[in-house]
Amino acid sequence: MKAVFFDRDGVLNKELGRYVTNAKEFEVNNWVIAFMKKMREKGYVFFVITNQGGIAKGLYTKNDLFDIHLKLKTILEAEEIFFKEIYFCPHHPLHTLCLCRKPNSLMLEKAVAKYGVNISQSFLIGDSDRDIVAASKIGLKAIKVNPNQPIDLMKTPDL
Repeated sequence: MKAVFFDRDGVLNKELGRYVTNAKEFEVNNWVIAFMKKMREKGYVFFVITNQGGIAKGLYTKNDLFDIHLKLKTILEAEEIFFKEIYFCPHHPLHTLCLCRKPNSLMLEKAVAKYGVNISQSFLIGDSDRDIVAASKIGLKAIKVNPNQPIDLMKTPDL
């Protein structure tokens, strides 16, 4: 199985410059659906790997996060695009130490182990150095984009 791992904020949805705290303010970036359709045609499956430290900070709850992810899935499923799984880390280093928060690679490792992802045929798209570091820890190719920047298919790894 080959996969595309997506960071969420700034990649799949609009980066607001602050935490997205509810589904009402969550907006999928306009390039995402076309990109995911092209990757689906190439046989890729999709995962979300996202830090959600606002939960630890008390800015929103896990239920708020589930509502946000339900909105994301509903929008994409209308286009027949599905995630294998959405992984999130609810911790923040000012409040809790953990192994799952990027730049650690535990969320990626879980997805690879659970679904048998072929790392050599897969890649991650993120908008921060911590995304790229997490991918590198397991030997996964990574593309760093600026927040809200469309992905250029020509810049995806030649797999």
